[in-house]
Amino acid sequence: MVFSSLEFIYLFLPPTLAGFFVLRWLGWERGIIWWLIAASLAFYAWWSVAHLALLLGSVGINYLLHKMLVREKSSFVLWLGIVGNLATLAYFKYADFLIGNMNAVAGTDLSMLGIVLPLAISFFTFQQISFLYDTYKDRIADCDFSRYMLFVVFFPQLIAGPIVLQKDTIPQFRLAIFQSRAFLNIAIGGTLFGIGLFKKIVLADGVAPMANAVFGLADAGNAVPMEAAWIGALAYTFQIYFDFSGYCDMALGLARLFGIRLPINFHSPYKSESIVEFWRRWHITLSRFLRDYLYIPLGGNRNGPSRRYVNLFATMVLGGLWHGASWNFVLWGALHGFYLTINHAWTAVAGKSGFAGYLPAPLARIVAQGLTLLAVIVAWVFFRAETFTGAVLILEGMFGLNEVYVLKPWESVLTDTSVFWMQAVGLAAICLFAPNAIELVRKYRPVIDVRDALGKVVAHGQRFMWRPSPAWSMAIFAITLTSIIQMYRLDDLTEFIYFNF
Repeated sequence: MVFSSLEFIYLFLPPTLAGFFVLRWLGWERGIIWWLIAASLAFYAWWSVAHLALLLGSVGINYLLHKMLVREKSSFVLWLGIVGNLATLAYFKYADFLIGNMNAVAGTDLSMLGIVLPLAISFFTFQQISFLYDTYKDRIADCDFSRYMLFVVFFPQLIAGPIVLQKDTIPQFRLAIFQSRAFLNIAIGGTLFGIGLFKKIVLADGVAPMANAVFGLADAGNAVPMEAAWIGALAYTFQIYFDFSGYCDMALGLARLFGIRLPINFHSPYKSESIVEFWRRWHITLSRFLRDYLYIPLGGNRNGPSRRYVNLFATMVLGGLWHGASWNFVLWGALHGFYLTINHAWTAVAGKSGFAGYLPAPLARIVAQGLTLLAVIVAWVFFRAETFTGAVLILEGMFGLNEVYVLKPWESVLTDTSVFWMQAVGLAAICLFAPNAIELVRKYRPVIDVRDALGKVVAHGQRFMWRPSPAWSMAIFAITLTSIIQMYRLDDLTEFIYFNF
């Protein structure tokens, strides 16, 4: 079930909230936990009842492994859990990919398995691996089954993150949190949900048709004119930004309706002045997981610069492969591994001041931000294209490396492009200059450790700080109503991009 669907808004959320508030009024902590578990399982089963068995089996087996590790810190049990989880993920996500590549390389004719990728398997696999590892490292006391199950299946973060650690949510599953400040939780949760819904339905889905048209024609083998190439690349750059940003806001808002705070997962990444900063702002919980459970175990930066760069590159390649069974995702990860290597090498040469050591401060910021964003846009081309050829054709078009005079396939894209460019200017202004939703409500602690997550309050964040007021209520109601009206107008319901991972 998609957060941005009428079924979720009309049929799922109201009864889930109603049951929660009844149990909250009764003061029944265990009842609340099991009610949220039941609602989360129904939320997942809406997509596939058959795959619900996989989710439940994974939860049950990993909890048994946790209990075994509590009794005895056995490295064998830990590795059994890690290998078992990764083997399950590999089978469902990569088996057909491996068969296809084997057929291509070895000339075999093995039949594809036709496996349907279970929703959220990448996310709940990583969460449970982190839980087993933290148990082994004595970072977790014994945990009862109901809280563990809610930690894994809690519907606001189940399908596409954030990837939460046990310390993020399990301590919050208690009556005092569930019964805290109901009005304020509803106000903040509703605000974040409304902003996220607007980002998804109006902003992301508004530019998606242009991205789909350009990448579709490129993947079909058509050479791409320069303007069309930039339209496609920028349309997807904005689409994935507002799609994922909208999802993250909605996930935070939904959790807050029940009094639960999730970790920050998205913090205006296109404002970054380096690729290192970009990965501190984009899919923050995935970056944290890759750092703590892959990069550092590989050796991190403990064995000199050369080994550090190898570890960085390997981590990003595997992070790209995590997103999907496609060589384009691997290339996307490899590009970001290369970017990070260059970034760290440049810092070693130029110092922490970077371009500011060579240019006036305002110009240095513009150059750093512009180069970072250009690198990100180039990498997004591989992330979005269905084929390697399609990605190359778009990049050739972007940088004027082909000559396209026959525009017949591109007439639908290049007719009255002024509308798109006006959209692009508006969306760029939001990405680069506007406060994000979490900054707006930061006074009310929308995320765990809000000060560590957001740092110093910027001036615009002070001026536009959200507060429970009639004016803000009317504004949030207006954008939410606009989003719902647009949902009725859409021909097809579009899933969140990260639902595919």
